[in-house]
Amino acid sequence: MKEHPPIDAARLGEWLDGTLGPGPALMVEALEGGASNLVYRVLRGESDWVLRRPPAVLSHATAHDVLREYRFLRALRDEPVRVPRAVAACEDTSVLGAPFYLMERVDGVPIRYHLPAAYVAAPECHGRVGEELVDALAEIHAVDWRAVGLADVGKPEGFLERQASRWMRQWEGYKVRDLPRAEEVARWLEENLPLAQVPGIVHGDYKTDNVLYATVAPVRILAVVDWEMATIGDPLLDLAWALLFWPELGEGNVTTLGGAGNPDGLHLESLPTRADLAARYAAGTGRDVSHLAYYTALAAWKLALVLEGNWSRYVRGLSKNPMHPAFEFLVPELLERAWRATRES
Repeated sequence: MKEHPPIDAARLGEWLDGTLGPGPALMVEALEGGASNLVYRVLRGESDWVLRRPPAVLSHATAHDVLREYRFLRALRDEPVRVPRAVAACEDTSVLGAPFYLMERVDGVPIRYHLPAAYVAAPECHGRVGEELVDALAEIHAVDWRAVGLADVGKPEGFLERQASRWMRQWEGYKVRDLPRAEEVARWLEENLPLAQVPGIVHGDYKTDNVLYATVAPVRILAVVDWEMATIGDPLLDLAWALLFWPELGEGNVTTLGGAGNPDGLHLESLPTRADLAARYAAGTGRDVSHLAYYTALAAWKLALVLEGNWSRYVRGLSKNPMHPAFEFLVPELLERAWRATRES
């Protein structure tokens, strides 16, 4: 669990009184979860909220933008999408030492390595985990981002064209070893751009452990969380990113989520394939997924370079995260997966 700076409950209470109106004393507790920003539970009378703020030490200048997160949640609060209801945000760092925002707490769980007990008991429903994942994503991608006040966010024109050059520049800034496949795939991405999709809201890190599932049957996503990487761009990158983590029978997928094959994980024989889920998304959105292999290559390549940044911090003695040593081997595997996708395109 990351180190959580203590929250000054009295100071937070004063700010809440001035922002939302007077209320009873509050209770604050640190929560696990959130790979980037810190998460706290805040109880105030009958209100049950989650507070998100950046860590004391930032790993990257743009990786902990909680106010950007809040802006997306606020924009989506009245849309037919599954997001926590935004409550309030504070830019004034004198209150808690960093910007923060509050959202209503959703009583669900992410799926990372284990399923909720109710799902374990009903393997025939495991396919719904993936179907819900693409259905909730389709709802987000259907939102008119201009109409909800996000017209000035991001640079949707040229979004796909910028990806390879942008991430190659990032890698050059922390490069500690040669990765020939990274350069090879980058060239291919630049030379094989598909026709641009109609821009939409892009979550940026969409997968089963960044959504909250109900803990009881039926299988249902209650809320999509962790919006700090959100932008306006090509929505198919979200789909490819989600499918990068989806298990499939008969393959060794090093990025699989859901504990596939474990007693308390996803039952592989019950799952739709990635092609099935892509077809479901296409039917729900009307978007053309015929060039999904391009987005798969981009997603695997981008994830590899993101993880390489963490590996770089580890080898330079700047990270003690116990997961980072494994990235020495995971990054090359992801780059090989990206390269294989280029052969399928």
